[in-house]
Amino acid sequence: MRYFIYCRKSSEAEDKQVLSIESQLRELETYRKHLPDAEIVAVYEESMSAKAPGRPVFNDMLKRLERGEADGIIAWHPDRLARNSIDGGRIIYLLDRQAAKTLQFATFTFENNPQGKFMLSIIFGYSKYYVDSLSENVKRGNRTKIERGEWPNKAPIGYRNDRETRSITVDPERYPIVRHMWDLMLSGAYPPRRIWELATTEWGLRTVQTKRQGGRPITLSTTYSLFTNPFYAGVLVWNGDTYPGKHRPMITLDEFDRVQALLGRPGKAQAQKRTFAFTGFIRCGACGLAVTAEVKTKRSGRQYTYYHCTRRLTPRCSEPSIEVHDLESQILGFLDGIRIPPPMHKWAISRLRATRQDRIAAKEAQTRLLEHQLADTERSLKELTDLRIRGLIDDAEFAEKRSELKQAALRLRATIQDQNEQQDVRFEPADSLFSFTNRAVSWFERGDLETKRLILNTVGSNFLLRDKILSIEAAKPFVHISKNVNRPNLLAVIEDIRTMQHDLEFEKTIDRIHRLEVKFGLREPDANET
Repeated sequence: MRYFIYCRKSSEAEDKQVLSIESQLRELETYRKHLPDAEIVAVYEESMSAKAPGRPVFNDMLKRLERGEADGIIAWHPDRLARNSIDGGRIIYLLDRQAAKTLQFATFTFENNPQGKFMLSIIFGYSKYYVDSLSENVKRGNRTKIERGEWPNKAPIGYRNDRETRSITVDPERYPIVRHMWDLMLSGAYPPRRIWELATTEWGLRTVQTKRQGGRPITLSTTYSLFTNPFYAGVLVWNGDTYPGKHRPMITLDEFDRVQALLGRPGKAQAQKRTFAFTGFIRCGACGLAVTAEVKTKRSGRQYTYYHCTRRLTPRCSEPSIEVHDLESQILGFLDGIRIPPPMHKWAISRLRATRQDRIAAKEAQTRLLEHQLADTERSLKELTDLRIRGLIDDAEFAEKRSELKQAALRLRATIQDQNEQQDVRFEPADSLFSFTNRAVSWFERGDLETKRLILNTVGSNFLLRDKILSIEAAKPFVHISKNVNRPNLLAVIEDIRTMQHDLEFEKTIDRIHRLEVKFGLREPDANET
């Protein structure tokens, strides 16, 4: 039989424990000895994550497989082929159609029959779960570090990552040089290019030497990034939010602002001639790079805005551009799909009110029960003391029982206090969320660029543009809502709200909705809102 050999290695954290491509090839060469009739048509090697569709080498291999140029694929493990549901489904479908007659794995036994495809789909599903779970754990860990004032990524030049303390410390070799660069910039007498020339040619500033790279002069673009990075002023910027850092600042915030003014970027990390609503979070579905936008002027003088992949040079991405009106039409279609009809909205709010009243009644009953238990425990303490005074129990027994009762009383008091402090905060966010689904279309049509960007970031994630079609992965509060919304779906949304009540991402979603309500005059701004 004719086979393609496919080896993949990602440079991301998901594959740190996976064999290198060279090691996979060696393993597969050994495995081929057990396939005496195997004819290798081509060997494919790819260094790209498989957690999202769009691997060009993998896609080319499947196209050749569909054309009948080979009968199957040999890989080290199924997770080398797919770690997302789309690619996994494509492979299973090829097996169903006999476009792929078999798959061979060095670490997994597969037969092209119903049982084999069932087990293969389980392996693909587990691979996707592993990547998703790992991603959530990394994001949660990064959020925790940022909130503690710790930078979770590589330290910028002038600082270094201390592996022992897992913190950012001063790089004694480069810190004074970088500080001197800031001093020259603050003087206003030196442009960034001249400072870069001095730092690299006269002061010997080099990047940190590592096993793979480093020890090279910094680039001019790195110099500009250095002068626009608030990290040096002790500020951490993460996902658009700012946090005070624990590291030693190199400059003050006033000095940082002064440099931004000298660069012509007051309050901004980068100057932009034009602002576009959807740049920065849409990725190309073919190659995975970011999607950018540009304005083109026709001979008539009329201007059009187009979105396209950033890979415009060799190798050039073949994905076509899309005009902003077509893109916005697709977004409006998605927003219309999460609209909740008024009768269902009314039913959901009434259901929330009833559930809230039931929870309040249940909590009050539970608090009364705890107070009765606390009273019984305190009464038992008094009776225990009476027994000791009357000499009916000895000191050892008295001390042991009193300790048990006191600990029980402390636990009960703490539980009662928690019950009293807890508030049912689900109703108000849920009301805002349900109302938002009915207002999102009109807000998007009437809103400015910032409003449109805020709405799109609120409702979805994982934006992929492929063949002029924008795919949007609905955020969890909206994932159960569709044009055919029904009561079970709304109950699922209510359950999402209940389980995500204290989730940071859910809080950000509600905060965005509140900001939109303020923008459109439906809510008074909080004291800390601008």
